[in-house]
Amino acid sequence: MIEKQYKIIADTGFARTATLLVSVACRFTSTIHLGYRGRYINLKNSTKSLMDTMSLAIMPGSYITIRAEGIDEHQALQSIEDYFLKKLVQEDSTCKK
Repeated sequence: MIEKQYKIIADTGFARTATLLVSVACRFTSTIHLGYRGRYINLKNSTKSLMDTMSLAIMPGSYITIRAEGIDEHQALQSIEDYFLKKLVQEDSTCKK
């Protein structure tokens, strides 16, 4: 299992990010979870994942955790990170596992 924490830095809402995050997660075999304020959402349940992620009400300045576990966990987290670093978040280097 690998886990990284990110800070949301975009001023816009999280809807577009949530949609793309679920889309990226579904490409991999590994189990991928998004954590926010002690609650974890399985990102691989497609429509339910999107609704659950939106229900977290993640705001700019918040910290989220992405956790991946499985055979392609490194590739999955790297793909998510590549998207994140281009768009709306910044890696929190103090929280790597």
